[in-house]
Order: sequence, then structure tokens, then C-alpha cells
Amino acid sequence: MAVTGHTDQGRRGSSIRAIPEATVVRLAGYLRVLSAGVPDGTISSDELAAFAGVNSAKLRKDLSYLGSHGTRGVGYDVATLTAEMERTLGAHAVYPVALVGVGHLGSALAGYGGFAGRGFPISVLMDSDPAKIGTVVAGVMVSDIADAATACRAAAVTIGVIATPESAAQRVADALVAAGVRSILNFAPGRLVLPDDVELRRIDLALELQMLAFHESRRGRSAARLEAL
Repeated sequence: MAVTGHTDQGRRGSSIRAIPEATVVRLAGYLRVLSAGVPDGTISSDELAAFAGVNSAKLRKDLSYLGSHGTRGVGYDVATLTAEMERTLGAHAVYPVALVGVGHLGSALAGYGGFAGRGFPISVLMDSDPAKIGTVVAGVMVSDIADAATACRAAAVTIGVIATPESAAQRVADALVAAGVRSILNFAPGRLVLPDDVELRRIDLALELQMLAFHESRRGRSAARLEAL
């Protein structure tokens, strides 16, 4: 299989290519706010911005990518705005997920009910450990990663999640790609090399903790300087 140097971010889908990635992230946040119980009717940009924790000018610019400008003095129709965001973000559809690696992290992810509620049911669980294959986790039987092609195609999987050790991640990613999966979320450390048409997102928990440690360290130094004054 020919590969290129494509790594962490991949190529954005054509439906959102013109929208900056940071805006896509914020749109997902706005949709989460609207889906969390905002009353039907209308909502002003100031109100939605306050709920989402951004300034209203940025919110209006973000929403302009949807072609949604609201009504001056009235605001945005909640139902219409929600539908526009769902269409743009693909949240109006269901995307079956295959999760590979049923260790502590993988089992926790499999048991999280919020994924299905957002349109991402974990339909396939896979592992290479004979002791885990055939067991049931969160209501789904664990399959052998060697059967990835059959399992993913049978469940119409569109997204793969890798929750394995780093040493197995590339092999698992290759198996998912061979099974027809073109969107992968990787929790394993390290770099993956995949074809250009595969969208790859990486979550490095250790790096995120390191960033928090940096801010804690800086906060401590600032406090020390204030005490010294």
C-alpha cells in the first residue's frame, strides 16, 4: 500500500474546506450549547456567545460561514440555526465507530454513553488479545483485529478509534484503512503515516497534561514573585 507523509491533521472534507478549523471547533461548541437545552424560539448573538464563552463579534463571524446572519434586533431562530450547524458539521447523520484496543482507556471509551447520543455509536470493538476476543464490553462483543475488514464493513463503520499501545498503533491504523475506514481518531502516542485521503486526528493526553503543568508552573512563579514584592 503506497503511503505519503500525511500525519496528524489530514485533509478536511470538501463540505467544510472553506471554513477555518478553529471555526469548526467553535461551531461544534455552539451546537453543543444549543443541544443542551436552550429554549426554542430565538437567541441573540450576545446570549449564545455568553453561553459558549466567546465574544459576540467572533460568534457572528463564525456563523457567517453558515450563511446565517440572524435578524437584527431579534437574533437567531434556534431550530434553524441548529439544523444549519448539524448539516455543516455532519451531525445530522449517524457514523458507526470501530474502537480498537479494549484496555482501560478503550473500555472506558466504549462505556461512555455520550457518543451514541451525538451520532457516534461504537458498533465494533476489536483487540488482538485472545483473552479479550469474544468477551462483551458495553454490550458489544470484542472481535479479532485480524477480522477488521469483515467487522467494519458489516457494521458500515465510517470512523475508527485507536486506543492501543504505541507499538501497535500503526499496524491497527493500516488494518482500519484496509477495511475502508477513512477517518481515524488516535489516542496512542507517536506518529502515524497514512494515505492522503485518510483524515487523522490525534489526542495526546500526556501532552495536554504537560501543557497544564506548564501553566501551573507559570502560575506558581507569578505567585512567588508577588510574594517577594
